[in-house]
Amino acid sequence: MEPDIIIHNGRLMTFDDTQPEAEALAIKDGLITEVGHAAAMLARAGAETKVIDAKGGTVLPGFIDSHVHLFGGSVELDCLSLYGVTGIEEMKARILPYADATPAGEMVFCVMADYNILGTGHTLTRQDLDQILSDRPLAMFAPDHHTIWANTAALEAAGLLQGGEVDAGSEIVMGDDGLASGELLEPGAYSPVLALTRHGGREMLGLTTGKDPRPPATPDQRKMDRDVIARGLEHCTAQGITTLHLMDGNTYQCELLNELEREGRLPIRCHVPFHMKGTDPVERLSSEAPAMRARFQSDMVRCSHVKMFIDGVIESGTALMLQPYPGEMGAGNNMGDEVFTQEHFVACCVEADRLGFQIAVHAIGDAGVRRTLDAYQAAREANGDRDSRHRVEHLEVVHPDDLPRFSEMGVVASIQPGHAPRGHIFPPSAVGQYLHPHQIAGAYPVQTVRETGARVVFSTDWPVIPIDVMPNIKAAIAPLDLGEGWSDETQSLTDTLASYTRDNAWVEFNEERKGMLKAGMMADVAVMSHDLTKLAPADITQAQAVATVCDGVVTFESN
Repeated sequence: MEPDIIIHNGRLMTFDDTQPEAEALAIKDGLITEVGHAAAMLARAGAETKVIDAKGGTVLPGFIDSHVHLFGGSVELDCLSLYGVTGIEEMKARILPYADATPAGEMVFCVMADYNILGTGHTLTRQDLDQILSDRPLAMFAPDHHTIWANTAALEAAGLLQGGEVDAGSEIVMGDDGLASGELLEPGAYSPVLALTRHGGREMLGLTTGKDPRPPATPDQRKMDRDVIARGLEHCTAQGITTLHLMDGNTYQCELLNELEREGRLPIRCHVPFHMKGTDPVERLSSEAPAMRARFQSDMVRCSHVKMFIDGVIESGTALMLQPYPGEMGAGNNMGDEVFTQEHFVACCVEADRLGFQIAVHAIGDAGVRRTLDAYQAAREANGDRDSRHRVEHLEVVHPDDLPRFSEMGVVASIQPGHAPRGHIFPPSAVGQYLHPHQIAGAYPVQTVRETGARVVFSTDWPVIPIDVMPNIKAAIAPLDLGEGWSDETQSLTDTLASYTRDNAWVEFNEERKGMLKAGMMADVAVMSHDLTKLAPADITQAQAVATVCDGVVTFESN
């Protein structure tokens, strides 16, 4: 049988225990047909066979990023990044030329603005942003996408300058003058600003509401949205990525992805959730979620999980904690913001579990993690034990008493190594100031939770950090030493790559079809520029994807 593709002269990491290593593989009709020695495969190559020389680089299952926001990340590729920018003058130098290039009538929108962009203890205000741009709307996202800062013109255009009603867990911060200060915490507060973006906020609706655009997008808007997502997907293929687990969703995004597939422009498999908000009645699950799941069940576009938020983030004081934050952030006994009441959250988890959905919950603070585990326990008691593979997303601070519960209950720890202050991406001293010493000891517990026997899967949370795979791997295997009080959570290369491939296939219930280089498996493959096992951990980012294959099709190949 003449293969469609042969990849040879590589160091294959198969994650197949019966054949851990090999030098070549063959692909036919979207499946891996053979793994082993190159000579016999190459002898069967025909005139139409594409032969990829791995040149000694690692060949492994295609990377699966199990927590992303595809639509928003794709849009933000065209936004001005303020990563690493500090001070008003540097902000002006970056923003003003970008504003000049932004079409008149569009809001000037920036991303990756650090919480301490003006220095520790100085929160951005509309007056600060008015110094940069006062005659048109200007707004910027924090890296974690839980806070937006807006100038006066943007607040006026969004109807927020006088304040307004917001969802539980969200806040329009008001100034001493009785007007909005410019700081908008969580989607319930900043959604009206997003509605001013080029895509009219459609890029974040799956996150902020979980519902479809109203009124529906026009044909021209749909095309614009498809085109920007296609660009984002192309960017992902260049990282060796073959599957994405979206953590925001609505039927609109699924429809766009289906349309891209029909157009031959869907190079990555996408799992899209049903997004349940704290303001939604529990009945929304039974009335809407099963229909969405039934409609989208292909190998390329699939709905199988429910996503919820239990809390916010540490840097804005909205992550749910078991005790008040230290210092000024803890004023007024602040222990974070409740997105769901616990009674309502438990009811939603019980119902989603009853309907057979996998559940993924954003839970960052130690109280948020505990509440999530409690709700999963309640679901198991109500519906019986099953192979649910429910997930906790982020778990940045975990009380020691809750660590064993992950393995005991079969709950998956879904972690983003690059989020941690030791991960080389965010300022290493930023988060510690918002935690008590005993909480620091249990912060970002990647290896700690792994050693309990729990399943650990890796992702980026793009666009919170770039979707680039190798910097995230470096964050796991070569973390910074943060000194006394911080635990050593260094990961092995093998565990890290498994958490990015085989284990992410497992968490999507696809372990029998993908995540290994094995005959009969889906032909999802990444070819790297280097033998990853021969690079020092600190040098791992020298490697990059040189070829990506998804469903037996070459979706990326470097020149």
